[in-house]
Amino acid sequence: MRLEPELQQFVDAIAAHPLPDDLRELRAISESALPQLQGAPQPVAHVIEHAVIARDGHALEVRLYTPEGLPDGPAPALLFAHGGGWFQCSLAVYDGPCRALANASGCVIVAVGYRLAPEHPFPLPLHDVADAWSWLLANAVSLGLDPQRLAIGGDSAGGNLAAACCLRLRDLGLPQPRHQLLLYPALDAGMGSDSYREYASGYYLSAELMQRCWQAYLGDPAAPPALASPAHATDLHGLAPASVLSCEHDPLRDEAEQYALRLQAAGIDCTQERLPGMVHACIHLHTVSASTDVAIQRAGALLRQALS
Repeated sequence: MRLEPELQQFVDAIAAHPLPDDLRELRAISESALPQLQGAPQPVAHVIEHAVIARDGHALEVRLYTPEGLPDGPAPALLFAHGGGWFQCSLAVYDGPCRALANASGCVIVAVGYRLAPEHPFPLPLHDVADAWSWLLANAVSLGLDPQRLAIGGDSAGGNLAAACCLRLRDLGLPQPRHQLLLYPALDAGMGSDSYREYASGYYLSAELMQRCWQAYLGDPAAPPALASPAHATDLHGLAPASVLSCEHDPLRDEAEQYALRLQAAGIDCTQERLPGMVHACIHLHTVSASTDVAIQRAGALLRQALS
């Protein structure tokens, strides 16, 4: 399916302007531009902030988004790790998408502000998300959440962190989340798929930028550990049921779909859907085209079903 005219015009404009060499400059641009692209944030019942103490004593910011119309009683919840190539974005940038996902899913979204590369490379972002998961498990009841209906997920780099958390929990012999929700996840540092070649440039996320993301996160991505690049995991048995969404015009499309196939081959209950006509990070592009809302709507529907 071809890009609709509004999206085509947007990706053409992005491609016409070279990205700055300094990742910190690119980080600042995203912090300003993405909320404007998202449009007005949806109302939710309430947003509560907590501080989670990580294993090294650092205080992580966590935000709980409770949707409107949530029934009485313990609520289902999703620990959400935001995207941004491990080096950019924040809870502030993702306020709009988290509100929309809470309302679409009928679940409390627990967004974690993990530390960013390159200042904090692998494995620190993974440790932060894992520590937030441990905190969520330990405090679910006091937070009004159902300990039996807790999921983990994220988009892009956040999808990587969610998938890696599930691998880590399995390897440690700890219980899995009820579900893992992976939205156009970055799973393979090898970057060798057909979709990387087909959509290397001109489709919002470029292969060149993704290479810089992996470099910031890993330093040398030539031989990545499985907890950094889950596609390199040799065994996917024993992981949580999953929903994997890919975007048609995305360099990361094939690795997401191949990971879903491998989960299914390992006996994991996994739903995989490709979003036709969509580009990477489309959850931010409501003001470009309302058609991009399909990503949040499908993610919300799959999460609602998984945690019902």
